Amino acid sequence: MTDETVGSGLLQAFVLHRRDYSDTSLLLELFASGLGRFPAIAKGARRRRNPASALLQPFQPLWIGVVGRGEVRTLTRVEPAGPPFPLTGRALPCGFYLNELLTRLLGRHDPHDPLFAFYHAALLGLSDGGMAGALRQFELRLLEELGYAPGLGTDGETGLPVDPDLCYAVEPGQAPRRALPGQSGITVSGATLLALAGGMALDASRQREARALLRRLLGPHLGPKPLKSRELFRQISVG
Repeated sequence: MTDETVGSGLLQAFVLHRRDYSDTSLLLELFASGLGRFPAIAKGARRRRNPASALLQPFQPLWIGVVGRGEVRTLTRVEPAGPPFPLTGRALPCGFYLNELLTRLLGRHDPHDPLFAFYHAALLGLSDGGMAGALRQFELRLLEELGYAPGLGTDGETGLPVDPDLCYAVEPGQAPRRALPGQSGITVSGATLLALAGGMALDASRQREARALLRRLLGPHLGPKPLKSRELFRQISVG
């Protein structure tokens, strides 16, 4: 069986993760438009004077060419598709958090082109300083793309729009339901639910609610294994 070029022409892509492979190569986890998440080997990328190593970094928009029919493809070409997103300080672990979500939750070789656009927009938001909004919207779009997101704007019991003046209980896989007095679990104001559903900005109190809600909704799908990016974020915050 001979190799074949995947797709026609070059693919837009980002590196989610990279590690050394053999003496001169890199093993990459890539997220590409039209192909989704997949592993690829960049042969010779670690050799001296090979410009590919500097390009094959997280948060660098790329044009790539790949060949192969197996699980692991071979990188044949790489070009910059723009300047890298300048993630520094607290924005850096947030970017790694996005990459970790994609690596943990997306199946390989399953295209998610709308999510690719959301990922690009989230990196732009992080680089512009809008960390909380970028993270919450990406988390929600990821859940929606995978079919796990409840409709946050509709009361699951009445079928009516969520009331911004009421509080709601939201569980994974279930639409919001009006919270009862003394109810345990995650309760969220209707105003926060409507803001998330509408992609609107959140103030500080709404950001805390939204963070707790999205963590609760993502939890069953991420499993018990801790996220490395959260630990990195804690280290930076403490430092």
